[in-house]
Amino acid sequence: MADVEVLHSGKGAPTVARTAPDAGQDPHQAHRVAAVASFEKVAARALEMGLRKLSIIAWRDLDDPEAGGSELHAHQIASIWASAGLDVAVRTSAVAGLSATTTRDGYRVLRKGGRLSVFPRTILSGLAGRGGRPDGLMEIWHGMPFFLPLWARRPHVAFAHHVHAETWRVILSPSLARVGEVAELRLAPLVYRRSVVMTDSESSRHDLVSLVGLDPDLVSVVPIGVDPMFTPGRERSPVPLVVATGRLVPVKRFELLIDALVAARRSIPELHAVIMGEGVDRPRLEARIAEAGAEGWIELPGRVPDDVLVDTYRRAWVLASTSQREGWNMTITEAGGCGTPSVVTDIVGHRDSVANGQSGLLIEPGEAFAAALVRVLSDTDLREHLAKGALARSQALTWEATAAGTLSAIVDKAQNHD
Repeated sequence: MADVEVLHSGKGAPTVARTAPDAGQDPHQAHRVAAVASFEKVAARALEMGLRKLSIIAWRDLDDPEAGGSELHAHQIASIWASAGLDVAVRTSAVAGLSATTTRDGYRVLRKGGRLSVFPRTILSGLAGRGGRPDGLMEIWHGMPFFLPLWARRPHVAFAHHVHAETWRVILSPSLARVGEVAELRLAPLVYRRSVVMTDSESSRHDLVSLVGLDPDLVSVVPIGVDPMFTPGRERSPVPLVVATGRLVPVKRFELLIDALVAARRSIPELHAVIMGEGVDRPRLEARIAEAGAEGWIELPGRVPDDVLVDTYRRAWVLASTSQREGWNMTITEAGGCGTPSVVTDIVGHRDSVANGQSGLLIEPGEAFAAALVRVLSDTDLREHLAKGALARSQALTWEATAAGTLSAIVDKAQNHD
């Protein structure tokens, strides 16, 4: 059986490394079995140390209409932690129409505060000890930090998916963007200078060190997992099908993908595309599609259930992303689990989720991106080569390993806690 061990790239949070599975065993299952064993050891150690009550602090909840990869990441970790008998609570902002408290997959969800007020409200609640004091905490640092080191009195760590940097100006008004930039690039380096910070890719780690100025010895990588439901199917679409998925928001730059698809269709007239997801950019993207006369072959079905998502990945010939900045972009490795390669922008995060030339292609947006789509869609040998690489890459990633790595960081922090 394959082994999974938790490594450290410094003094801080662990990196989960995996060895190759046994010959003849399903690769993803082998990695998952080994990762489960590793997680169980870490969980047993946590319980022995009295780390029974854990809290995850995040900006948005999984049931938020604008939830994305960060929220799914928090959910997967919380549910796996809870499966080991840990008392897990996830504290997030409120979701319109939903109760303030609920239970999901074994962990509690506490939704209080608005999109902005959740930050001061969480800090004040933590200082007051409302809801009890957890034995350990993990903050999901999603651009705007909760400044956990200033108020947490228990062992704590942070998980930062990526540095927002210039994207603040894309997603917020100039005044709010300035607040975000100051918080992330000026205040956070002071507050988190002695904190254990995890991230999901080496390129994001580089940004946290070079742009934010965090101590490289305290910033480590814990890769994103892939759910076992993402497996290859039997048949591809009879016509070339490009798939994309994500929140329809400016930072994803789906308008650039639409332009590239329109350009690629001049060479591949039978090309079809599906862009799954929902968000504030829908009207603008619909107008872009209408202007190009592409309503008949570019679909915007909105958010889709898991079975439709898996089926679409399996039928697709290639997954595409023109995003401006990512921590990882788990849609790439989800599609890879279905044996679907990727053509994506050469950005932070994508450089880790894609092995360029092996599981997909890293390309600059524009004419080169459209040409890369045409190349992969029209070259069967290249597409099959990339598909095999994408599948192999995804099969080495498990959520159990992610849960083990993050929990291990809290355990180590508790062991060294003053």
